[in-house]
Amino acid sequence: MCIIFFKFDPRPVSKNAYRLILAANRDEFYSRPSKLADFWGNNNEILSGLDMEEGKEGGTWLGISTRGKLAALTNYLQPQLDRQARGRGSCQTQPSRTRAGSTCSPC
Repeated sequence: MCIIFFKFDPRPVSKNAYRLILAANRDEFYSRPSKLADFWGNNNEILSGLDMEEGKEGGTWLGISTRGKLAALTNYLQPQLDRQARGRGSCQTQPSRTRAGSTCSPC
């Protein structure tokens, strides 16, 4: 099961406190190939890992842009897996580059 925890405090009491604490896991398939988090995109504006599974490469499950926009994706398993289905991780790339409130069309 994939889980995302976050705590946001826009005005932390201490100067040394964090405004955002984010913790996530990606444990659906341990053997699924991926690249480590790095900057990528048109001007290296997105920091995230990349899914490298054949046919679904290029998507991400968690990323943040240099403009401070965050995109996260959790997963659930269905009784029957459609191996031909497009990966939902590619939905993360467009909203993180656009204005707040944008949505991704269903994948």
